[in-house]
Amino acid sequence: MNPTRGIALKLVSALLFAVMSALVRYLGARYPIGQVVFYRSAFALVPLLVVYAWRGELAAVVRTDRPLGQAGRGVLSIAGMFFNFGAVARLPLVESNAIAFTSPLFSVALAALILKERVRVYRWSAVTIGFVGVLVVLSPHLSGDELTVAMASATSLVGILYAIGGSLANAGTVIQTRRLAESESTSSIVFYFSLSCALAGLATWPFGWIGPTPTELAALIGIGFLGGTGHIFLTESYRHASASVVAPFDYTSMIWALILGYAMFGEAPTQAIVLGSVIIAAAGLFVIWRERRLAMMQRRHARALHPGEAATTLRTP
Repeated sequence: MNPTRGIALKLVSALLFAVMSALVRYLGARYPIGQVVFYRSAFALVPLLVVYAWRGELAAVVRTDRPLGQAGRGVLSIAGMFFNFGAVARLPLVESNAIAFTSPLFSVALAALILKERVRVYRWSAVTIGFVGVLVVLSPHLSGDELTVAMASATSLVGILYAIGGSLANAGTVIQTRRLAESESTSSIVFYFSLSCALAGLATWPFGWIGPTPTELAALIGIGFLGGTGHIFLTESYRHASASVVAPFDYTSMIWALILGYAMFGEAPTQAIVLGSVIIAAAGLFVIWRERRLAMMQRRHARALHPGEAATTLRTP
């Protein structure tokens, strides 16, 4: 374990994903979402397969004992990617990014409902506070005249619905990944995720794709390479440090979204977006802290119940 290296890799992955989102925003609503999803997923396979071939892990990439489980995760991943890209194309970067970070909060709710995990009042409180943050982020779109929700435009309405749908789909993907991780390798999960999304994106070709200019083609391919490379750095970060150590650094992508949004598109965040983002990040960080604390308590409880096994484990080199 090397926490410093793990954190550094996580920071790089957050930057790569932020630049990828900026390129999706650059292509905007002009390009069909399915076309962008195809390039993101197909060209992401290139760095992934190169790295796994270099490690001699290609056989593990395609091996799976749970094809139906992989298919189920693929469906959730497809929905999440379509929704996320639709949101990024229609909302300011920092706004879509902030809403996307409600995914860990949805995960808490789904873990209680689907995995039957025991969720106490602390985490439910964090979920509630996080969604208050979402309302703060969305407050510029709300009418103050009445108690009804009035969106500024149809584009922003669609973008907000995409962002919330993507966050929920991503939370479902996390729950399914927990199940698959019991028997499937990380490389196979990543491979089938990219393959499923690439095939889903390709299926939208008959509905009308746009012939890209050389610059736009470079952006489309760049989206794929950045996504694939970011996934590699993300996976590697968890090889060197525990999830509770590196997960909080996901939130640095909010800073990159703010910088890139302003530099590339002149998107100056409102006070409501900044305040809402801080509230969402605080709620998410509390959930991460609480998960880590519960894991430590469970380990101490296990050692108390089986002191002999714990001592043997400690002596084992």
